[in-house]
Amino acid sequence: MGIEGVDLIRAATYIGAGLAMGLGAIGPGVGQGLVGAKACEAIGRNPSEAALLTRTMLVGQAVSESTGIYSLVVAMLLLFVV
Repeated sequence: MGIEGVDLIRAATYIGAGLAMGLGAIGPGVGQGLVGAKACEAIGRNPSEAALLTRTMLVGQAVSESTGIYSLVVAMLLLFVV
């Protein structure tokens, strides 16, 4: 009872999907945290521009979240296609 080729491929896809999602979520998490922190600093310095800063912050977070969504798609492809 050794490890056959199908079992090895299945194990590799599970590990690859976990790594894709795990490493792919680090960048957006850090990026969104930095964007939120800098927006709070900017609002603290200039409260009259809070609406503009909040809108700009949300656009920046949406752009940085797109890489996390791409890694989710790659992980799903690895799990359900391979």
